[in-house]
Amino acid sequence: MKAHLTNPIFKIISQVSEEMQLQAFVIGGFVRDLLLNRDNKQDIDIVVIGSGIDFAHRVAGKLEGDVPVKFFKNFGTAMLNFHGWKIEFVGARKESYRLNSRKPIVEGGTLEDDQNRRDFTINAMALDLTKEKYGQLLDPFDGIKDLRDKIIKTPLDPDITFSDDPLRMMRAIRFATQLDFSIEPSCFEAIRRNAERISIVSMERVSDEFNLIIQANFPSKGFKMMDETGLLKIIFPEFCELKGAEIIDGKGHKDNFYHTLAVLDNVAAVSENLWLRWAAILHDIAKPLTKKFIQGTGWTFHAHEFRGAKMVPPIFRNLKLPLNDKMKYVEKMVLLHLRPIVLAEDVVTDSAVRRLLFEAGDDIDDLMLLCNADITSKNPGKVKRFISNFNIVKQKLKEIEEKDQLRNWQPPITGEVIMHAFGISPSKSVGIIKAAIIEAILEGIIPNDYEAAYELMLQEGLKLGLSKRET
Repeated sequence: MKAHLTNPIFKIISQVSEEMQLQAFVIGGFVRDLLLNRDNKQDIDIVVIGSGIDFAHRVAGKLEGDVPVKFFKNFGTAMLNFHGWKIEFVGARKESYRLNSRKPIVEGGTLEDDQNRRDFTINAMALDLTKEKYGQLLDPFDGIKDLRDKIIKTPLDPDITFSDDPLRMMRAIRFATQLDFSIEPSCFEAIRRNAERISIVSMERVSDEFNLIIQANFPSKGFKMMDETGLLKIIFPEFCELKGAEIIDGKGHKDNFYHTLAVLDNVAAVSENLWLRWAAILHDIAKPLTKKFIQGTGWTFHAHEFRGAKMVPPIFRNLKLPLNDKMKYVEKMVLLHLRPIVLAEDVVTDSAVRRLLFEAGDDIDDLMLLCNADITSKNPGKVKRFISNFNIVKQKLKEIEEKDQLRNWQPPITGEVIMHAFGISPSKSVGIIKAAIIEAILEGIIPNDYEAAYELMLQEGLKLGLSKRET
């Protein structure tokens, strides 16, 4: 079969191929996605039977404008950008591996050698870019059949494929999750047998694949496959601790492993925010540590939100995730994830809503998405009642926000104003007065304005033995 290559870059590559008398092929993810009618501008690999670097420079010279070529002589690769298309050129090669490393020994090879080293049959397909065979599919492992059958399969022995480069185990699960494919049974068993080999891969690379799984439409599929193969326990043991449900005296609790996956899928259905998805993954992470059975009451997980928030930094460190505002955001989501739920179960007071707005700030909308996703009960009556109460909370949030404007709010009286008014230096007294003003506004005792806050400041200062400085 022939594929229709619409982008003019391929005609230019074909022209260079003829001029240099070198065969060139587009291979891998771009071909796969083209056949699946998926958009792909970030994964265009050109294999040249010869020097990929020389070929790339010749292509760049034919493009309009000054198109720079980034090249890496040690790896024999070159890269250029053309109208948003990222294109990598490499000479055909074959690879061999040592047991304790996933870095291959590379030497020049044929197109067949290059296809043999590919991870999966669906990524080993190539389209010929030579003039005589332009667009012709070269598919030695029948990858097009695996595309139709929705199967992830290795071109060669899966034990060798996964042992040579263990990251391919994560990639198999990632592609199966993203494409909603299944992994061929012998490949799946090979992942299970080779799972321990993932330890030779840098955690940064593992987490890159993990995040791509989390960003899929139904990330739970990938988590379940990682769990079944043993990869999850090696990469993210804390999550595996959520598994299991206990029953004592007829009272049981939900299996928090599967509950969390349901919450994750619920969040994925309404938000592409990777870090909100991480908040879903970690929202109940401390339940195994806080689980307790109380006679007559049943199972409790007291303060799991506080313990969970404290677990976020070490988990991010272990997984080599960013230790920056993204982590702080996830911490906040985990810490606050019960607050709207508690409000929905109780009388919704203005002061409670003000506090929630004050603490959540601009992340309040994401927090509400997370809390809504946390509704996974199989009891229709309970769900209906909860959603009704939850809608009351959302309406109250809207009303308070419009009236008091407390999102990302800063109190009207600053520490500098307090120090200037009483002629004092930074001290505990400044913090006490400022906290009293915040508390009074959140409780609705005084309005959120400067005059009322200033008057309260003077009163609180008198309680502490401070006198207003003469001006």
